[in-house]
Amino acid sequence: MNSRPNDPNNPLVKAFFLGRAVAELVSENIEKAATEVLSEIGKFDAEQRVNVRNFVEQVNVRADQAMAQTATTPEATTPGAAPSHNGDTDLQATIDDLRAEIASARTELQRYRSGLN
Repeated sequence: MNSRPNDPNNPLVKAFFLGRAVAELVSENIEKAATEVLSEIGKFDAEQRVNVRNFVEQVNVRADQAMAQTATTPEATTPGAAPSHNGDTDLQATIDDLRAEIASARTELQRYRSGLN
């Protein structure tokens, strides 16, 4: 009879070692998968940092180019001259319109508030 606990033919001993082997392999596979996932996340993070850095550099280059073009136009070099916006309304007119709208909104708000009292 197979009643000795150290007997390799004992089904309980065999089940124990099979269970332990399964647990070890599952643990190793999880560790390997986690390592691969973290590695991919690290690669993605590094790629995104490079992409952001390149984007910022491109933005700076375009801004520098636009500033250089603006500095070379005769309108921008004339003292006191407002820059042209290629047919758009000029900046001062836009500011004046916005101020008028704000004043109108304030008046309406005061009327509303005085109606509540």
